[in-house]
Amino acid sequence: MTNYMDKSQQPILGNNTVDPETPKAGQWRAAMWKFLLFSALGIALFIIPFQWDGKVTILLGVLTDTLQAALGGFVVYIAMAIVSISFIGALAVKILKPTLHEESPVKKLFDVDWFWLATRFLGMLFVWMIFLQVGPEFIINRNTGGVIFEDLIPILIPLFFFAILSLPFLTDFGLMEFLGTLASKVFIKLFKLPGRSAVDAMSSWFGAASIGLLVTMQEYDKSFYSQREAAVIATTFSVTSIAFTYVVAKTIGVDNNFVYFYLTIALTGFIAAIIMPRIPPLSRKPDTYHSGKSMLDEGIPAEYSTYQWAVNRAVTRAHSMPSLGQVFKRSVNNLFDIYFGLIPVIFAIGTIGLGLAEYTPVFNWLATPLVPLLEWLQIPEAAKAAPAMIMGFADMYLPALVGKSIESEMTRFIVGACSITQIIYMSEVGALILKSNIKLNVLELFLIFMLRTIISLVVITSVAHLLY
Repeated sequence: MTNYMDKSQQPILGNNTVDPETPKAGQWRAAMWKFLLFSALGIALFIIPFQWDGKVTILLGVLTDTLQAALGGFVVYIAMAIVSISFIGALAVKILKPTLHEESPVKKLFDVDWFWLATRFLGMLFVWMIFLQVGPEFIINRNTGGVIFEDLIPILIPLFFFAILSLPFLTDFGLMEFLGTLASKVFIKLFKLPGRSAVDAMSSWFGAASIGLLVTMQEYDKSFYSQREAAVIATTFSVTSIAFTYVVAKTIGVDNNFVYFYLTIALTGFIAAIIMPRIPPLSRKPDTYHSGKSMLDEGIPAEYSTYQWAVNRAVTRAHSMPSLGQVFKRSVNNLFDIYFGLIPVIFAIGTIGLGLAEYTPVFNWLATPLVPLLEWLQIPEAAKAAPAMIMGFADMYLPALVGKSIESEMTRFIVGACSITQIIYMSEVGALILKSNIKLNVLELFLIFMLRTIISLVVITSVAHLLY
């Protein structure tokens, strides 16, 4: 096995300094196998497609379907418990004000501001109203809250379970560093971004939009990215993960074509990533830094080729990972964070969004300008598809939830894929960007959302016409 250590047997990292976590000569082979084996497991779970039960899927999809079938109707009680504990725990921390260590699980799960506390309350209120069928039809109707309660959550709970627990194999054992280093020159030329951002992008594509976005926010605060670069990365590469993409595909009823669905999203995201940094408003953002000057130095040491440096970084990352027990413990904490933090938000925002779609003409009004474009692109049921696409600005799941009633599979394919490539949904990505130091306002976010929607429609529709 090739050893890519330098002559002194000390792998050199950024700025030619020795990292204390890098493997010594006798540790290199074990770290290399750790990188190869665990990364291969991650690829097998999240990426490699295969035929199963008459459809093309991924291993994560099979595990999700199996657990969903095993839980059956019991999953709704799990959802009710999660949402109720989420609010009651946050309320208790807010009222009692206990002294909590910064790394305390209780603080991370339940110490939230008043806005998110109110959101959790709405989520709990809605879930009990839907279960008991008490309250306004706007909330409890089968086509509003019922869709969240009976269709979406039974998929999300088992999916999150497997996705979060297995995600470290894909993201934390060197694969990100390996692919990111190899892709760095491409990012500089195609996207006008530093190569370092390749890892951010892959954190989103393979992990979750919020993961990549949090990395971007931290890198901007440390002045590794300029304001323009941070804005581009946050709004161009914060794509939802493969796992979440599978949820959308399954919800909207195109999971039988999941591989083509995901490849179409990847192609669309690639094309949009080339275009968006070159047009306003992103192209007009200044190349100024948070601290006043850039702290980035991306040079590859002279004694390494790009490939050798990619291997070096990957093996070093794998070597620095703790035991599998500690990785599992951290993943469990992340799982609870997702369950208690995200599911109440989905109930609150998703139910309101579906209620507005079912009982008001708001989204129809907003979507009116899109209908001629969809008709020009020869998309069946254009009048139904247009509002679903506009709803993506509120939440990524809404287009799938509304679009699932569209009869044309081609149109459902387009709506579902577009909802992923739009990126800017205010229930998560938009809210995080607004809370960050990256200077983007709501109007700019909506403009970016619409530009991405138009670009995505042209690309995705072209592919859909070939497939259908």
